[in-house]
Amino acid sequence: MKHHSRWALLFVGILTLLAVGINLSAPVPFDFSWKNPFTQKSVPIHYTYPGIPVVEKIRDLSFRLGLDLQGGSSITFTANMKDIPQSQRDDALNSAKAVIEKRVNYFGVSEPVVQTEKVNNDYRILVEIPGVSDVNQAVSLVGKTAKLTFWEGSGNNIKLTASESAYLATQSAMLDYQAGRPIGVTQSVGPGPKKTNLSGSDLKQAAVTFDTNTGKPQVQLTFTPAGAKKFADITSNNVGKIVAIALDQQVIEAPTVQQPIVGGSAVITGSFTTQQANDLAIQLNAGALPVSLSVLQQQAIGATLGQSSLQASLIAGILGFIVIIIFMIILYGRLGVIASVALVIYSLIVLSLFRLIPVTLTLAGIAGFILSVGIAVDANILIFERMKEELRRGRTLTTSIDLGFSRAWPSIRDSNVSSLITSAVLFYFGTGVIRGFAVTLALGIAVSMFSAIFVTKTFLQIFYRK
Repeated sequence: MKHHSRWALLFVGILTLLAVGINLSAPVPFDFSWKNPFTQKSVPIHYTYPGIPVVEKIRDLSFRLGLDLQGGSSITFTANMKDIPQSQRDDALNSAKAVIEKRVNYFGVSEPVVQTEKVNNDYRILVEIPGVSDVNQAVSLVGKTAKLTFWEGSGNNIKLTASESAYLATQSAMLDYQAGRPIGVTQSVGPGPKKTNLSGSDLKQAAVTFDTNTGKPQVQLTFTPAGAKKFADITSNNVGKIVAIALDQQVIEAPTVQQPIVGGSAVITGSFTTQQANDLAIQLNAGALPVSLSVLQQQAIGATLGQSSLQASLIAGILGFIVIIIFMIILYGRLGVIASVALVIYSLIVLSLFRLIPVTLTLAGIAGFILSVGIAVDANILIFERMKEELRRGRTLTTSIDLGFSRAWPSIRDSNVSSLITSAVLFYFGTGVIRGFAVTLALGIAVSMFSAIFVTKTFLQIFYRK
């Protein structure tokens, strides 16, 4: 048991050092690459996770602040309702709002502001994104329709003369535009291109991957079961032929089908940067906009509360943290010191997670973190009170430690699980600031359970057992 406790203490120490390193880190980029000893070529190493942007270099790990503390970009879009019936325009506007919220807040932690408004006959959507310096990039991510379609040849064996082929190559873009087809589809698959029944609505997930040969980013498409069957039929009927993939009325890839693809997945390659591939994956995952948008106004906005409010919040949090430590030491003596050390480690781990995810901190998010500190202290109080009860019954210190943790655990588990359920409800039904509060609270609760049960117990086993 003593040997086990020392390994646990070593793990806690390493975890603490990592958290300190992350919290003190500066935004210094490092290339992840290795040199192939056979070809002497530098090969980039990429890390990909489902739903998380691809990281080629270590990014800036400084805290991200919300609109109320840092400011950001404000974009006003006008929705084109010309082809939408009057009775469906409000629903189309709300649907577009939902898609935009998914795009700019795909990971639930950036806390944007997305609002709709109607001015006379104009339908508008106001989008405010915190911490975005490149307004044009934000416009591209938010405003693109992201409509994915697949095209095949007409099936007619039309043989063209050299002059006809040359004319088709030079005039295909105009022919496609006049016919309402994606630009470049005629040149890709030949005269009379036919739109397939496979579209973005059949898409299950889009994720960024990297070509194992070139290291270039690409977008991996995974279709639904119905979409997989459609894709298998399309590729089976077009072996040796070209199937064009179009995004927003523009052909982005036109591969030749080598064999039927029955796995229900495809890859979009091209001259993508990692950021462009990631933006495309986000747009496809969020869905296509039901209406086209045009930018009415775009501008940078300042912090609504400012640096003084941030400093006041931090001072209040630090003072509250100090008061909690003093209270624990006065009430529990050496046990209180151990709990305070565990609380410091807890805070370092949570703050490092805020940087890594990253979580955009607003005043509401800071409040969620401070609330989780109280929950972490509450768990220690339950454990210590159970230990004191066991000591009063004549138990040994070693036995009291074990029984204190084992008997306090059900109460700690149930209270924290109920709080996590509340956080999940707030995250699912809330938007913007509410979701940010739920994320910080849930992270704090999860780490507090680890801190109270593992960190505190490890310290007690090391320093109180002979």
